[in-house]
Amino acid sequence: MPSHSHRGRFITFEGLDGCGKSTQVEKLAAALRPQVLSVVVTREPGGTTAGEKIRHLLLDTATSGLSPLAELALMFAARAQHINEVIRPALAEGRVVLCDRFTDSTEAYQGGGRKLGSDPVLALHRILCGDLQPELTIFMDSDVAASVERARRRNRTRSANNGRGKGDENRFERENRAFFGRVRHAYLAIAAREPQRVVLVNARGTAAETHAQIVELVRSRLKLAKTA
Repeated sequence: MPSHSHRGRFITFEGLDGCGKSTQVEKLAAALRPQVLSVVVTREPGGTTAGEKIRHLLLDTATSGLSPLAELALMFAARAQHINEVIRPALAEGRVVLCDRFTDSTEAYQGGGRKLGSDPVLALHRILCGDLQPELTIFMDSDVAASVERARRRNRTRSANNGRGKGDENRFERENRAFFGRVRHAYLAIAAREPQRVVLVNARGTAAETHAQIVELVRSRLKLAKTA
């Protein structure tokens, strides 16, 4: 089914770990719900039962020795199931889908960070995701060092609260600053390549400042009226 025939709206959030994406997805959902019939909030990797199992495998620091190509394949395995089970059905029902990460993350992290390049990522997207592309991608640009430290701090707290032996989501945060520098560079290249779809939002301010930028941007794109 061609993407332009979807009655729903597909918006993705991208950025470095710790840039505040998850917070902004929830804030936008809360702002949109009074104006649209239904908002679906989801995430990658994950979003389905199978996808969450793959997420655990990908993000847990106990997962060692995973090759970059295996990592790439797992990301797309989770995504293919997510599209089939959650995203396409929601769009067909006319819902607004807000997704925390999509293929741009794979291009940035595996293509850029893992040095696989964009070509294998875009090829797998064509094969496994068909023509599905977000109508709008919000790239939350942030300082590399500050974002990664925030992500590490968050995941240390989460791991402590989960207790020992229950796993964590720290595997990527253990990468060095050069890795995350490559990730950010790849994101900027995607934004330059697809300026109609990808909009850069400065995420270095407060959560409220970032939210205000995002709401204005989304209301303009979705042609929604302002509310008090």
